[in-house]
Amino acid sequence: MTESPLVIWAVSDGRSGIENQVVGLAEAVARLAAQGGRSVEIIVKRVSWKSWIGRLPSAFNIMPRRWLEPESAIAAPWPELWIGAGRASLALSSRMRRWSGGGTFVVQVQDPRRATSLFDLVIPPKHDRIQGENVLSITGSPHKVTPERLAREYDRFAKKLDPLPAPRAAVLIGGKSRSFDISPARAEALAHELELALDQEQATLLLTFSRRTPEAARNIITDRLKSRPGLIWNGKGPNPYFAFLAAADFIAVTEDSTNMATEAASTGKPVFILKLDGQSMKMRRFHEDLEARGAARPFGGSFYRWTYEPLSETERAAAEVMRRMGMREKTATPA
Repeated sequence: MTESPLVIWAVSDGRSGIENQVVGLAEAVARLAAQGGRSVEIIVKRVSWKSWIGRLPSAFNIMPRRWLEPESAIAAPWPELWIGAGRASLALSSRMRRWSGGGTFVVQVQDPRRATSLFDLVIPPKHDRIQGENVLSITGSPHKVTPERLAREYDRFAKKLDPLPAPRAAVLIGGKSRSFDISPARAEALAHELELALDQEQATLLLTFSRRTPEAARNIITDRLKSRPGLIWNGKGPNPYFAFLAAADFIAVTEDSTNMATEAASTGKPVFILKLDGQSMKMRRFHEDLEARGAARPFGGSFYRWTYEPLSETERAAAEVMRRMGMREKTATPA
């Protein structure tokens, strides 16, 4: 008799930075399950709320399924494993164990800002300083980067990347957030700093922006660096982000993004943190964690090499999910 597939729902509001975390963790669990001979079905769920309901604190959204848009498709049969992230998922994640009669193992990524006892496992970043018996803190956030994915993505862009001489510097520019921004003045200074560092190493530029990058900053940095050897992704056509990580000898990432820095640190390549306008104690703690692990250093105006053990926090989180699910099954199985 063949064991049924492990059904995993990866639940978020669909924003790429949040969805990549739940999908990345789900894929890591799937790899471990496959090693044990079990097939996995990952179903991506994008939560969408009617009107203003989604802005309510999750504790006040007392009948959440009633207020979901139909395309959210949150209905039985329930999955064996639920992985949620982001505010949009919380009203659902916190009730899933009750709805499923305890049949669904519920994992919440990030700080839920609610009692961790509502979930089977909470996986926040260390810099959020969350504690509890069912809490596994990790450096950064779960993600989709693996050596195999990087190799596949490089192959997709090989015709453009192969001719570019080494060393290559991938520059990942984020943008506006609660704590950070890129003013025109900072964009001008950042472009100048990068130009000097690229000249010093005679490095090829691989530059990409996020959706949060202000248009003025994007234009300033692009205009300043567009004459350099390399590639600048303008947001049109296939996204070379993962290919740039694969091709790079150095990676520079702005200080606003946990996701980009964690993904960069999973490659084992030198990661440089670029300064923006603003500050955040949480992000400072995150960068200090990366520095303590040897993965990242503040950008001081030059690129250089060092080595470290690549971060494998997504795999560690997946192993803990599997371990706890296994413990629950043993507890539920009659002697």
